[in-house]
Amino acid sequence: MSPAAQSATARAMVLEQPHGPLQLRERAVPQPGAGQVLIRVAACGVCRTDLHLLDAELPEIPYPIVPGHQIVGRIEALGAQVQGLRAGERVGVPWLGSTCGHCGFCAQGQENLCDAARFTGYQIDGGYASHCVADARYVFPLPEDYGDLEVAPLLCAGLIGYRSLRLCGDAANIGFYGFGAAAHVIAQVAAWQGRRVHAFTRAGDAQAQSFARSLGAVWAGGSAEPPPQPLDAAIIFAAAGELVPAALRAVRKGGTVVCGGIHMSDIPAFPYSILWGERCLRSVANLTRRDAAEFLALAPRVPVRTQVRAYPLEQANAALDDLRQGRLSGAAVLTP
Repeated sequence: MSPAAQSATARAMVLEQPHGPLQLRERAVPQPGAGQVLIRVAACGVCRTDLHLLDAELPEIPYPIVPGHQIVGRIEALGAQVQGLRAGERVGVPWLGSTCGHCGFCAQGQENLCDAARFTGYQIDGGYASHCVADARYVFPLPEDYGDLEVAPLLCAGLIGYRSLRLCGDAANIGFYGFGAAAHVIAQVAAWQGRRVHAFTRAGDAQAQSFARSLGAVWAGGSAEPPPQPLDAAIIFAAAGELVPAALRAVRKGGTVVCGGIHMSDIPAFPYSILWGERCLRSVANLTRRDAAEFLALAPRVPVRTQVRAYPLEQANAALDDLRQGRLSGAAVLTP
């Protein structure tokens, strides 16, 4: 890195204590170590996981920390031993920031479960900033079909949604509980695959239900409503444990309910009868590099179109509040 780059300053929105708010700080531009790249951030998506970080619902948060794990930018400098990437290349950085690479999970293609995994915007400073560094092994070239803002939601909402959809198998009738950033991406993929998408929203949220129909949903209603026919599978994107019994009641015998979030409120007690009949309840944890490669190749083929609302970096707290209050259709994206 040049002396000029070393002496430059970076801006970042920093979480310094539980429950925030984020504070705008100036810092030295971080320098990439061996195996790392320095990225000048062009856009960073805002995710519900960032709210869980802000609310101290994730364990052992290393304050101060810069949130953000849907990072789009260009490589400014490469550390030693980096191969396959070049300065100036546009890349994306997702939630999974590094793994050990040699444990049983990593060896069996389950690096998302690695006990030594570290996560972008949680244990590694993320993209609510003008610059960040990332492990070069977990950085991905991005499809040129998308602008910087439009591609950002694909890096978590898209990737976690895609992994959740894979765990639904060949389900033809599928329900999405919580129609936010992830559902608005994956509904397009599911409809393109020929599945019948059912969207479950907050009761009376006509705007969200209309949005879901515009993206291919064949039915949209409140989360407590029964679908017009039993579902083969359901994905719960909302962080509301009370939706688990509702989804179990909505799926047929042999059906699958997938919990797609990293955090969820407590699941209330429910009768065994709604699980019986070989229904399956499972969670999705993180993502793998295989998920990223597959989904980033698939998205332009659909093509997935993202709806985004841009916020300047300094308005990160406002973007997070809009997400918390359900004022967004699609995804919020910060632009440093």
